[in-house]
Amino acid sequence: MRAEYLIVDGHSVIFAWPELRKLHARRTSLAREALAKKLRDYQDWTGTRVAVVFDGKGQSVSVSSDPGEIQVFYSRAGQTADSIIERLASKYGGRFKLLVATSDVLEQETASACGAECISAEALRWLLEEASPK
Repeated sequence: MRAEYLIVDGHSVIFAWPELRKLHARRTSLAREALAKKLRDYQDWTGTRVAVVFDGKGQSVSVSSDPGEIQVFYSRAGQTADSIIERLASKYGGRFKLLVATSDVLEQETASACGAECISAEALRWLLEEASPK
């Protein structure tokens, strides 16, 4: 059986979920941290490996991932999170079961063409709620 991965377009989800959008209006890092916590919980509950991708400002793509944690990618300045997600889908879509969460229709089409399954930000909310222990 192929390993499962969930790749999340961080800002697409933040701006689609009212509670995260509200946190983002106060401070971007609060929204990112709240989303990362929900995704970390999902990874812990399901065993599905999770990566979240945000638009960044640095000179190069940065990735952080402590053992057992989700992977967090930041694009470099002048590059979008979409391009990172599309590259990940292209590279790993044939080898792993990928689920990409974004409300960006063009990004969904590209990821689907690479072999990934795609869901909207709202469908991601449902997926996380369904996975949580009752």
